[in-house]
Amino acid sequence: MKGTVIKTTGSWYLVKSEKGDLLECRLKGKFRIKGIKSTNPIVVGDGVVLEKKDDSYMITKLMDRKNFIVRKSVNLSKKTHIIASNIDQAILMVTLLNPITTTTFIDRFLVSANAFGVEVVLLFNKTDLYNIEDKKNHKELVEVYKKIGYKTISLSALKDDLTKVKDVMKGKVNLISGHSGVGKSTLINKLQPDLHINTKEISESYNQGQHTTTFSELHELDFGSSIIDTPGIKGFGLVEIDKNEITNLFPEFFALKSKCKFHNCIHLNEPQCRVKDAVIKNEIAESRYVSYLSMIEEEEENYRANDY
Repeated sequence: MKGTVIKTTGSWYLVKSEKGDLLECRLKGKFRIKGIKSTNPIVVGDGVVLEKKDDSYMITKLMDRKNFIVRKSVNLSKKTHIIASNIDQAILMVTLLNPITTTTFIDRFLVSANAFGVEVVLLFNKTDLYNIEDKKNHKELVEVYKKIGYKTISLSALKDDLTKVKDVMKGKVNLISGHSGVGKSTLINKLQPDLHINTKEISESYNQGQHTTTFSELHELDFGSSIIDTPGIKGFGLVEIDKNEITNLFPEFFALKSKCKFHNCIHLNEPQCRVKDAVIKNEIAESRYVSYLSMIEEEEENYRANDY
């Protein structure tokens, strides 16, 4: 019997069979020792094969994945965490206030998604909290990503109409991700009120979101879409991306790479580098180049750590 994993709790998996039945399943033990590096070998979105044993079901096989989003939780960690698989689109929720989403975090998510073949929509939330300076910063940041070619939506999930969000989600399996407190659960509740997902206020002492979603879960939405709700994440370490490949995962860098003097230029200390020239001329956002440098440095640290 085949099915799709729609919820994981760490030890139990809720699987929707091809007939539409919801089945609670356990994972066959050998999955944990078959060389799967991830902390979670089976994730929401996975296609699996089930076997009935007595009165319970066991997941006996993982089907090939179309794609997935994966991260390391901390630098130099050898453990990886797959967020979800077989998704058509990732929606990264971004807030400039309460809590702050940094450009470094955004860029790391985009690079990882690009590496594993996942399109991303940047959803800027809580725009109702902006003062004049915030509005200016928001406009500039949106322009950075629109210029590169990313879809962006700006709104207040609490107060605004969600027609634009529904339009980009229709007919797709959507992953929603971002820091705790950016409004993922609020957005899903407004898209599908009968889900009644818990929400919490931002922690005043740390100005950070509190985890309200503790397990990943796929929800069917009544406008012809589905969404995978995931726990909030703090950091986003890159996984299995060689430093020489990172430059190709920045679309605006890749577009200029052929104009660099050296074909293998990685835009650090090489002479006549068109990418560095573009940064100086403000053709490429400085924040993007800073993010790029941080990723290169992280991969070099990982290489040195693994080499020893």
